[in-house]
Amino acid sequence: MSIGRAIPIPMIRKLNLVVMTPRWRRIFFSFLLTAAALAGLAAISSSRATDQAGSPNQNDSAKIAPWVVEHTANGHRAEFIVVFADQADLSGAAMLRAKIDKGRFVRDALWNKAQATQGPILQWLRDRGIEHRSFYIVNALWVKGDRAVAEALAARTDVARVEGNPRIQNFPQGLAAVQVPSQPNAPDTVEPGINYTHAPQVWALGFFGQGIVVAGADTGFRWTHNAIKPHYRGWDGVTADHDYNWHDSIHDSSGNPCGNDSPFPCDDAGHGTHTIGIAIGDDGAGNQIGMAPGAQCIGCRNMDLGVGTPARYIECMEFFLAPYPVGGDPSQGDPTKAPDLTTNSWICPTDEGCSPNTLQSAVEGQRAAGIEMVAGAGNSGSDCSTVTAPPAIYDASYTVGALNTGHDLIASFSSRGPVTVDGSNRLKPDITAPGTNNRSSYNTSDNSYAILSGTSMATPHIAGSVALLWSARPEVRPDLDATEAMLNNAAVHINSSECGNPGPPNNVYGWGRVDVFAAVNTIGTPTPTPTPTPTPVPSIRVNVSVNPTEISEGQTATYTVTASSTVTRRITVGYAMSGTATNGTDYTLSGTLNQVTIPAGQSSAAVTLTSQLDQVTEGTETAIMTLQRGRGYKLGRNKEATLSIIESR
Repeated sequence: MSIGRAIPIPMIRKLNLVVMTPRWRRIFFSFLLTAAALAGLAAISSSRATDQAGSPNQNDSAKIAPWVVEHTANGHRAEFIVVFADQADLSGAAMLRAKIDKGRFVRDALWNKAQATQGPILQWLRDRGIEHRSFYIVNALWVKGDRAVAEALAARTDVARVEGNPRIQNFPQGLAAVQVPSQPNAPDTVEPGINYTHAPQVWALGFFGQGIVVAGADTGFRWTHNAIKPHYRGWDGVTADHDYNWHDSIHDSSGNPCGNDSPFPCDDAGHGTHTIGIAIGDDGAGNQIGMAPGAQCIGCRNMDLGVGTPARYIECMEFFLAPYPVGGDPSQGDPTKAPDLTTNSWICPTDEGCSPNTLQSAVEGQRAAGIEMVAGAGNSGSDCSTVTAPPAIYDASYTVGALNTGHDLIASFSSRGPVTVDGSNRLKPDITAPGTNNRSSYNTSDNSYAILSGTSMATPHIAGSVALLWSARPEVRPDLDATEAMLNNAAVHINSSECGNPGPPNNVYGWGRVDVFAAVNTIGTPTPTPTPTPTPVPSIRVNVSVNPTEISEGQTATYTVTASSTVTRRITVGYAMSGTATNGTDYTLSGTLNQVTIPAGQSSAAVTLTSQLDQVTEGTETAIMTLQRGRGYKLGRNKEATLSIIESR
């Protein structure tokens, strides 16, 4: 299955009492006391892992997952996850309204629980030189050891279970990517999958996902790609800062093109660059591949050439809960820098050794913190009950099935519900989105694009929909239940009795095909929504130039914002100033700050820059005007103009 094709009980014997003389009685009991003391010391030194409040019993072996038993046979060592019985109570987060407060509460509750409970086992592992790593989003430890280590840990009463850390092949058949030209089929083309969600109609209202941060957990991403770089939170237009914006959970790969612990975003397979592109990508030059091009992105690599493990998955979820600097550690985590949502096109199937509940606490922790976790249903269709892998199986995940792009017909590969692997009989997927022949960014160069199919591609369509909804309806954020209800009820409902009740919702389409425009316009009690008539997307494209391009201090220059044709009604174009010169100190601008209006019947408008003549030695400085996205127009190729201001001698 793939997402991207995507200690036994010691017997206690009764003592047979015999009659002894006082002298022999004294010798005998002296011997017993000495032996007991020696035995106690031996027990302390050899089995510190056994909890003081308990002792080994026959039920301890039931705590060890079959995968661990199998992979530690015949003296072999294996990686496993030791899950503590005492997990943090996060229920108080529901009482907090603001996402920043939820995030702080959840991070502190989880961190404090781990700090309070993990110490004795950590010391035991250190004393024996056993490889280990601590987690807190799940109160758990990653350990590499043999059967004796697993059994000693399972014998503790404060350990709930010992679960496997299998290596999961997310792309067993490889990625069937078809590389395509760097330009779309026609100028100003919006990709068909994006159109089919009615995202452009939301853009026409002025909402592009601005103010929202989307995190990609995947094979990494090529941050310098033209369609991604402008949207990467670690790029300010001049310099890159990857701290709090990128983490690599790959520490033990061999021959991977990104190596281990990459200090900057890197994609070793192409899958992650493709998925994050569908969520937020747009190069400003016609490649409109993303749902929410006004949103920002961050990322974490949780797969080594498509191979994931529960530990890698947990590590990335922990990073997203409270990001920390490159080369840092979770103790430096800052929940105020957490993303608003994550897009997850990966799986942890039970038939490859993942336990159904290994990742559950981590997913629920993100949700308690107000982070929406969007997850692909998997590509194991078309049978029913093929949604079998975490994180898609969880109630706390917003699970996405794949449609044939442009048609309200489920893709044959899209996994169906109900979820039976955990005994829940839970309805899944929750919603569907375009998932076939999706063109998006790829990792082979900064302007490369490829076509891929899978629930991996449907998933970021929903992540982008959430970003658009929250930018347009900020009052809903971070109420995840309300967010999902708005998208579900506004979806184009598609009935199916293939895997149970025809619904909606049902176990094939969930609530149906996402219609983000309808969700944004939801008022009152939601009802089944037909496909709305598309609103024309504005065709006016604006560019900026500056004349002259070089002036001396005390002189003026003019930035001209030009529309591709005469406007029939006025449009206001936003802009931002950057560069080494400072507005208000080194120069002043005419008109309204950060915006310029092209009047009806005209095709251009101007902003005059007047440089200041001072006596400060500064060298040549730059004043860069960059046009911003807005309502009623699109950005042309020349969306940035640079003016050089030469110091007067």
